[in-house]
Amino acid sequence: MDVATPSGAVVRRLGRPGDLGWVVMAHGELYCAEFGWNGDFEALVARIVAGFANDHDPAREAAWIAELDGRRIGCVFCVATDDPATAKLRTLLVDPAGRGHGIGRRLVEECVGFARAAGYRRMTLWTNDVLGSARRIYEATGFALVEQEEHHSFGHDLVGQTWAREL
Repeated sequence: MDVATPSGAVVRRLGRPGDLGWVVMAHGELYCAEFGWNGDFEALVARIVAGFANDHDPAREAAWIAELDGRRIGCVFCVATDDPATAKLRTLLVDPAGRGHGIGRRLVEECVGFARAAGYRRMTLWTNDVLGSARRIYEATGFALVEQEEHHSFGHDLVGQTWAREL
């Protein structure tokens, strides 16, 4: 079911031709433009997307695309982990054209709601401290920082963060 946001954006389940490729391309282009990250990040997203496309359980895993005026402007994935009680939020992205309209929050809320309905008791996510807007969305939707660690990835020294919330 498609759900409209107050801005007129529509959040729908991933599944149309081009959705998977758009997720990979949008992440690669946007993170390069905004943070100078190299192709290693796009490759990571490609592996996440390929894993979902090749082998996901529709009862326990899902993904969403946000569109504004028929143009893809955001996405998020809910995937299973090795712990059957814990889901993982992955690949949240909102294109600059869609920012400031609550689309990121709506995507996260859709993901959390699905995880709760699928029977998960906890949700985690991994991000980097430079992604301030995403971190504000995570905090606003009930996630708390549980761990952080310095690492060198995507051509930069970064601080990776694990966030979690109970469902």
